[in-house]
Amino acid sequence: MQSSTQSKVNESYRFEALFNNASMGIVMMNSKGTIQSVNPFALKLFRYTIEEIIEKPIEVLIPQRFRHKHVNYRKTYTQNYTSRPVGVGMDLLAVKKDGIEFQVEVSLGNYQNNGDENIIAFISDISVRKKAEAEIEKLNDELEATVEQRTKDLTQTLTQLEISRDKLEDLLSFQKALLDNAGAMIIATDEKGIIKLFNPEASLNIGYTESEVINKNTPQLFHDRTEIARKRKKLFNELGITIKDDFAVLVEKARRNIHEEEQYTYIRANGTSFPVSLTITAIRDNEGNITGFMGIAIDISERKKAEEDLRKSLEKEKELNELKSRFVSMASHEFRTPLSTVLSSAYLIEKYTTADDQPKREKHLQRIFSSVNMLTDILNDFLSVGRIEEGRIQVRLTKFNIEELIIAITGEIQNTLKKHQKILYHHEGNPDVLLDASLLKHIIMNLVSNASKFSPETSPIEINTISHIHYITLSVKDHGIGISKEDQKHLMERFFRGANAGNIQGTGLGLHIISKYADLMNGSVECKSELGKGTEFLITFNSKTC
Repeated sequence: MQSSTQSKVNESYRFEALFNNASMGIVMMNSKGTIQSVNPFALKLFRYTIEEIIEKPIEVLIPQRFRHKHVNYRKTYTQNYTSRPVGVGMDLLAVKKDGIEFQVEVSLGNYQNNGDENIIAFISDISVRKKAEAEIEKLNDELEATVEQRTKDLTQTLTQLEISRDKLEDLLSFQKALLDNAGAMIIATDEKGIIKLFNPEASLNIGYTESEVINKNTPQLFHDRTEIARKRKKLFNELGITIKDDFAVLVEKARRNIHEEEQYTYIRANGTSFPVSLTITAIRDNEGNITGFMGIAIDISERKKAEEDLRKSLEKEKELNELKSRFVSMASHEFRTPLSTVLSSAYLIEKYTTADDQPKREKHLQRIFSSVNMLTDILNDFLSVGRIEEGRIQVRLTKFNIEELIIAITGEIQNTLKKHQKILYHHEGNPDVLLDASLLKHIIMNLVSNASKFSPETSPIEINTISHIHYITLSVKDHGIGISKEDQKHLMERFFRGANAGNIQGTGLGLHIISKYADLMNGSVECKSELGKGTEFLITFNSKTC
């Protein structure tokens, strides 16, 4: 059996390899902010040598204009130590030795060393990702979430470990603090994929204990198999190789010293899932042989949510701009005709001054009344859409006789139809229903108005209502120009008008309003139409007769 000291030496060797092979910057400082240790990745990131950075204040890695504030932040942190990310919702900047500034993400941890509370900072260069996000916002196009953090492999490994028991204990304490407070999920395996290291952050986020996974499982336990299948196809396309083993698919690029950050989905022990940004590095011995693999994963749920929110906001803004454009185009067309009619009729009325001109005056007054009513209808449609979008339409269900209501409506609207058009109405079943009479009236008048506009003068308009026990149907049918199959797909969209509508007056809002009113009364709208043969709108309300 191995002695306790030998076991600790082996464990120290693994932790030291983890520290030196980590694909993110790691900086350790004492409570006064003086740098005590820096891993090779951080040295390359900031372009310092170890001699240039050790015993320097941590503020040398921060732009000059922020250093005085950072001193206060650091002092505040040392008074209330906690492992956490820094600057959530803020853009953090770091500075290289040559003065080049770049954006970073920082996570902090702490541990005790010889009675002093030391601080560990984990630093990731996110300048590439930030640049991509800025370009997405600037172009106002689909959100593209590709964050690429390049890592470099450190080929030098520790060749000899000869330290005393006291120094070994200090080193083990530091390495344990590193794993326990990393702020990232760190999982190491042997060369065959069996998990050998599962840090507390991984256990907390994924939901498995160390005893459940170490020496028992591979990372496929919590990977989405469909993503591994996609990765297998991607490797075939990029490298021309087919890999059957799932774990080998995950580590193939690390095996080839090709370092990349990829997004995966981790599946928790309870079955829920979350997105991560994963970097896998091969761990090698002194001869360069692979002895295992190390994965560092960061939960990017909040980042993905922010990206999705931004994408939805951009889509909504794009849709709003399109609606504004369509509104301006439609309004300029629909308002021009009635306003021109009012203006010309008013001008002509002024010219008719004798009693014999009274019939002419009345004719133009009627044209003015008709045009004003037309404008009123257009404005009412706009107001209705606005109230619907703002959720200010309240449904007031009342018991009423649907047959009597429709007969009254047809009496009101008859005078607005074309000269020889007639409304034919028929009802079946119990006439007493429980609906919103006001919304139903608007639906009927809008459908009848459309039927009149798109039908010949001599054709009838048919209205039928049927009351069943569990539902009520309303049908409005005309024998007009009909609607094409392609146009029927878009009828309920705002401002949409059929290709064959020509110069027939309309805003393209009526059917949109009808569909929303039907929804509010637990109803659905169906259109049956054929070009040249007429159209029937059938509305079914899931209600009960009274």
